[in-house]
Amino acid sequence: MPERTEILIVGGGLVGASLAIALDAAGRDAVLVEAAAPRADAQPSYDERNLALARASGNGLRALGVWAHAEAQATPIRRVHVSRAGEFGATRLAAAEFGVDALGWTLPARELGRALLARLSACTRLTRCAPASLVELAPHADGWRAVVRGADGEREIVARLLVGADGTESFVRARLGIGAEVHDYAQTLFVATLTPEREPDGCAFERFGDAGPVALLPLGHGRAGLVLTVPAADGERVAALDDDAFLALAQARFGWRLGRLARPGKRHPYRIRRVAAAALTAPRAVLVGNAAQTIHPIGAQGFNLGLRDALTLAELAADAADPGAAALLREYAARRAADREGTMAMSHGLVGLACLAEPALAPLRSLALIACDRVPPLKRALARRGMGFRGTPPRAVLEPAG
Repeated sequence: MPERTEILIVGGGLVGASLAIALDAAGRDAVLVEAAAPRADAQPSYDERNLALARASGNGLRALGVWAHAEAQATPIRRVHVSRAGEFGATRLAAAEFGVDALGWTLPARELGRALLARLSACTRLTRCAPASLVELAPHADGWRAVVRGADGEREIVARLLVGADGTESFVRARLGIGAEVHDYAQTLFVATLTPEREPDGCAFERFGDAGPVALLPLGHGRAGLVLTVPAADGERVAALDDDAFLALAQARFGWRLGRLARPGKRHPYRIRRVAAAALTAPRAVLVGNAAQTIHPIGAQGFNLGLRDALTLAELAADAADPGAAALLREYAARRAADREGTMAMSHGLVGLACLAEPALAPLRSLALIACDRVPPLKRALARRGMGFRGTPPRAVLEPAG
């Protein structure tokens, strides 16, 4: 006889783990299928990235009981500076202007992984299959039938709601027959930590240029997280650079606002593509996180958007008689539409306009940056969206009362 559960989550990365915790907190039974084995030092989705968490994400993680395990390693982002190399405009945002202590936080992905693992271990309604993989998936009278293969063999699970949280190359999305629009930006992203001569002092920098965006994120102990985009054709060459040559490239792209850049850590390259699912739902199934949309890292909105997916779904499922009901999934798609479409359009548009090597656009780009810096309604709208409060946010991310 197959096992039965209300909700089966395929994918135990940052978004899948957050959803599992949110459902457990809401009192819903769920099974989480994770490709990686639980490890105290590296779960889930351990890597060397530094995440820029929007303020809404910090609120959401606090509501889930995750933030208490991560806050000590987080660095507040109190200011943001946006500019373009060789052009005169700039936009500056400061937390104090909007009555908050931080616009967001920088947190190493490994630290968020550890925090999620600590909170997952306290879940009482959750069954974790790890390491395990989904090997078969088929419609069932009661929802979906899945065959999961782990170290102890195969197990058959029937779920009323199937959640695909299995990343950009989602097996679940493909099995549901949901197509995806793919756009290759022909760019390679490098992430690393380094030490600038002057501390960022809580300021996150985003600088655009013909070769793509570069960002510097504040970290603790005078360090900074570098996000450097290069044309894909240069990816292998940049990966082969020694530390001095890589620092020279980063310095040329970022400039001298923080003085000389030094002491780079290990570099990690990522090829950048935009992958947007044609639909968020199918009968008794839903996509969240990168399975639903993988966006350009410009503006650092990927995980933030996925977390809002997870929190919205958990909110709707919390008191539902049937978590896979068609009406619930329609409401989920409707609730996520404005946030998803707006965030994807913003990231895609910025890459196209801010990084386009077209001198005739320079005055217009500079005027746009100046307008966002000096026109209060534009500035408030930009800050609110950057903090993750777009569309109809899940209740968990809203500012706590008092």
